Amino acid sequence: MPRAATRAAPGKAKGGILSWRPRWIADIITELRKVVWPSRQDTVHLTVVVLIVATIIGLALGGLDLGFAWLAEHILLR
Repeated sequence: MPRAATRAAPGKAKGGILSWRPRWIADIITELRKVVWPSRQDTVHLTVVVLIVATIIGLALGGLDLGFAWLAEHILLR
């Protein structure tokens, strides 16, 4: 039998539970199984840190905006 006749069709994986999916989906699933996910405590802690930093930066930018608006109003209207 010619060698080409024994090969699997291009784009089709040989056997396995993921054989019906495209190869890149199987690769994604394989990589996600390797991920070390953070604990719930780490997730909560980092979420709190992000919220605090975002609030501080938001307040700082809001303060700068108010300051520049006040300054522009007093310079342009006088």
